Amino acid sequence: MDAGVIEQNSGPTRTQRIATFLAVVVPFLGLIAAIVFLWGRGLGWVELVLLAGMYLATGFGITVGYHRLFVHRSFETVGVVKLILAALGSMALEGSLFKWSAIHRKHHQHSDEPGDPHSPCHYGGGVWGVLAGLWHSHMGWMFTAGTPELSRYVRDLQADRLLRVANGLFPVWVLIGLLIPAGIAGWITGTWFGTLLGFIWGGLVRIFLVHHVTFSVNSICHVWGRRPFRCPDQSRNNFLVGVLALGEGWHNNHHAFPTSARHGLRWWEIDFSYLFIRVLQWVGLAWSVRVPEADTMAAKLRS
Repeated sequence: MDAGVIEQNSGPTRTQRIATFLAVVVPFLGLIAAIVFLWGRGLGWVELVLLAGMYLATGFGITVGYHRLFVHRSFETVGVVKLILAALGSMALEGSLFKWSAIHRKHHQHSDEPGDPHSPCHYGGGVWGVLAGLWHSHMGWMFTAGTPELSRYVRDLQADRLLRVANGLFPVWVLIGLLIPAGIAGWITGTWFGTLLGFIWGGLVRIFLVHHVTFSVNSICHVWGRRPFRCPDQSRNNFLVGVLALGEGWHNNHHAFPTSARHGLRWWEIDFSYLFIRVLQWVGLAWSVRVPEADTMAAKLRS
C-alpha cells in the first residue's frame, strides 16, 4: 500500500491490535524497569535531562506539529520545520502523521456524538458509566474503533510530497526516537549500562508519559473541568492537563476556536506550545499565526 494512503477497513486488524498492544505495554514495562533500577541508585542527571528533553521534543511534535500545524493549519512554516515536527510527532509513537490527523479531524467533526472515535460520553451515568467512558476515551478506543474512509480527512496532507515521505518513514522515526537518548547516554557515561538507562528513561518512560498525558486530553478533558465557551460538546478546560500537555488541556477553548494556534486564551492559562509557535514566528519560521479576536471570544462566552 502507498505510504500516502490510509487503508480503509471496518475495524483494526489483528496485527494492528497487536501493534497497539505492544506500543502501550512495552513503555509500561520500561517504566517498571526504571523503577527497579532506581532502587539503591537513584535517578542521575543524565537520565533526568534525557527524559525531560525527549518529553518536550516529542510532546511539541504532537502538540505543535501533528495537532496545531497539520490538523488545524493554525500557522504556516517552512518545509524543514514541517519535516522536523512530523518526525518528532512520530517519535511519540501515537501513530503516523496521516492516521493521527485523520482520526483527530473526525473527532472534531463528530465531537461527543455518534461517530466520534474516542468520546467518553456514551456509557451512561453513575460510577461505572463514567469509568467505562474514561477507559474507552483514554485507551480502549484504539483496540476497537474502526477507521472507515479516513483518507478523505487528510487529502490536503497527502497532496504534499514532503509529508508523504515523512508519513511513510514513521517506523524509522520511532526507532530514531529510541536510539537518540540511548546513544547520548552511552556517549556521556561511556558504559553499556548508561546506554540502557538512556534507552529506558529517554525512550520508554518518555513514551509512557507522553502517551498518557496526551490520552488525558481525550478522556479527562471531556469529563472534568470548566466550560467557559459555548460548544455543542463536553470539551473542558483542565488546568493540570493544560500544563502537563503543553497547553492542550485548555480543551474547551480549543473546541470553541479549533483553528487557533493559541489554546490558553487567558494570561493564566499556560500554553507552552503557543510560546513555541511565537518563538518560531519571532525568528521568521512561522507566519499566518491564527488567534481569535477579542470580540469573537466574547461572543462565545457563557453568560
